[in-house]
Amino acid sequence: MNTLFALDPALVHKLFRPASLARLESLVDIDPDEVITDFREVPAAALSDVEFLITGWGSPTIGPAELDRMPALRAILHAAGTVKGHVDADAWHRGIIVTTAASANARPVAEYTLAMILLAGKRAFELSREFAVSRHPLPIATGYPAIGNAGRTVGIVGASRIGRRVLDLLRPFDFDLLLTDPTISAAEARDLGATLVGLDELLERSSIVSLHAPMTPATEHMLDAAALARIPDGACLINTARGRLIDHDALRAELRTGRISAILDVTDPEPLDEDDVLYTLPNVTLTPHIAGAAGNELALLGDMVTEQLAQILAGTSPVDAISFEQLATMA
Repeated sequence: MNTLFALDPALVHKLFRPASLARLESLVDIDPDEVITDFREVPAAALSDVEFLITGWGSPTIGPAELDRMPALRAILHAAGTVKGHVDADAWHRGIIVTTAASANARPVAEYTLAMILLAGKRAFELSREFAVSRHPLPIATGYPAIGNAGRTVGIVGASRIGRRVLDLLRPFDFDLLLTDPTISAAEARDLGATLVGLDELLERSSIVSLHAPMTPATEHMLDAAALARIPDGACLINTARGRLIDHDALRAELRTGRISAILDVTDPEPLDEDDVLYTLPNVTLTPHIAGAAGNELALLGDMVTEQLAQILAGTSPVDAISFEQLATMA
């Protein structure tokens, strides 16, 4: 069964470890050195019998014209998160299976979020910078009564794959967990270990707020000036989702006051302009979009794609197959 890679060629052997690649080669006819970066450069004969495409970061767009050249195509398996931006809606209309490795990517994002929530509760980043300036012992026991994670209220915005996984990781800790998501019920939230509330209430009650909502027209700038003003003094805002969920002009204004802090793995724009004040504010921690799969974690995505392909070949529905309806609410 003819299968091709369509992604950044440098990623193939990072996504597929030798064992995973060997399993892939046992399932289908695929050459790891034959990678599509531009469909216009591929002869029609090379595409006419392609049944499976494995895509990832750097994938060329797969639109109606590309699909017309692949009449035998059965599935597009994406070794990354969202398929928005490179897979046209026409793929679903033609009955092509489209999968994502978003669940595998959710694991490192959730682990990053857990770490940042715990460190935010201890004010680790601000105190590290303060310690570097003072170079003398800080009055931790008496001078910082608000630090610590005992009984802290954490608000999770979005019951996405990642949001749900974060809630699961937070269960063993002494947190009061709040969740806001218009698509689930109070009972479903309780099953996730959280109390369902509206966004305004979540912002007002949480000392740590973590964003895990998809980027849609309805969620763009969901945290505007009015929403940010609801966050309590001393609270921390964490964003590993999409930068445009937050109005960054309003965010800069709020952070300049020093009233709240932020840990941002994604921004708007990304990257920020070189002279952006967010680089220098002492209450802001920026990381370069590292929450998702990186380094040795990339193999988690390749393993998942290989398993999805095996499931399709066995005649079963693959995990993380994306329906056309789900496409509209993907990040």
